[in-house]
Amino acid sequence: MKYKIAVVFFIAQYLLCFQTVNAQQKQAKVGCIGFYNLENLFDTIQQSNLNGGEFTPDGIYQWNTEKYTIKLKNMSEVISKIGDELVIGGPIILGVSEIENRSVLEDLIRQPALKPMNYGIVHFDSPDKRGIDVGLIYQKQHFTVTKAYPVAVKMPDDTNFFTRDQLVVFGLFDGEPICVIVNHWPSRSGGEKKSQPKRARAAQVCRSIADSIMQNDPNAKIIIMGDLNDDPSDVSLLKYLKAKKTIEETKPGDLYNPMYKLFKDGIGSLAYRDSWNLFDQIIVSYPLIEKEKSSYRLYQTKIYNKNYLTTKEGQYTGYPWRTYSGTTFMAGYSDHFPSYIFLVKEKQ
Repeated sequence: MKYKIAVVFFIAQYLLCFQTVNAQQKQAKVGCIGFYNLENLFDTIQQSNLNGGEFTPDGIYQWNTEKYTIKLKNMSEVISKIGDELVIGGPIILGVSEIENRSVLEDLIRQPALKPMNYGIVHFDSPDKRGIDVGLIYQKQHFTVTKAYPVAVKMPDDTNFFTRDQLVVFGLFDGEPICVIVNHWPSRSGGEKKSQPKRARAAQVCRSIADSIMQNDPNAKIIIMGDLNDDPSDVSLLKYLKAKKTIEETKPGDLYNPMYKLFKDGIGSLAYRDSWNLFDQIIVSYPLIEKEKSSYRLYQTKIYNKNYLTTKEGQYTGYPWRTYSGTTFMAGYSDHFPSYIFLVKEKQ
């Protein structure tokens, strides 16, 4: 059973947050939704000219079956534990980035740590020049996909620009309609300032998708997730995606970014030059923060930064324990920590 009916202590805390009485007589359902940048989850077969064969046995990373098997095992074990402070059995929905193709997701969900969860896959090939895509896995007994499609991100004045599509997935989460938009915005390669217009464009595309959905259904529950390559305080999030920083300023038709407070509190999902960034974000539409309790609402937002995921020694002590340092295989996990949220509703 992948939903956990929480104990009385948790329910008392949950209901107190919403200023409700008779806490001991109530129960709730809790579900976990997350996002994880899997850091170059490639198979060992060169399927195109992308990447110049870097992730092959003859490439600069000497990427082979043994290393791929270690990578799959590590990724699957992390995913199976995300949210384990409240739920058992991993996230019901997990958006992912930096995957080569559908095949690597098929290999991932067949791992012993994930196979019991019976994950399904949503994936479309993207035109990204590095050959990486976004995707989504979901527990089929708790989430039913009703529609899915990719949306391209293009720069009007640059026909040679190609990046990851944004993945839009509609479905029923424990019977309730939600929409998930999985993102991997353009990187800061070439410099943060020079590359900023590309992320602004990705933010505009994502906001346009959300607006179109909300125009059709003002009560739509939308969850935007991804590696945005920007922090919650950056212009792409505040000006172009128009994500609000607090619940108090979030109104119908708005998007709320619960990651803003985490970032201001010094919590990050990746480290660079001894400073932390929070690129791996989850943002929700207004109906997910309303106080009505009979359907799923946002309860908590977290970064999965357990000690076993961090580098233990050397120059990068405390950083996420990644797969490679340069071209040296570190047998780690990812250069990003996963992000995740809990949705909760009162159980009648």
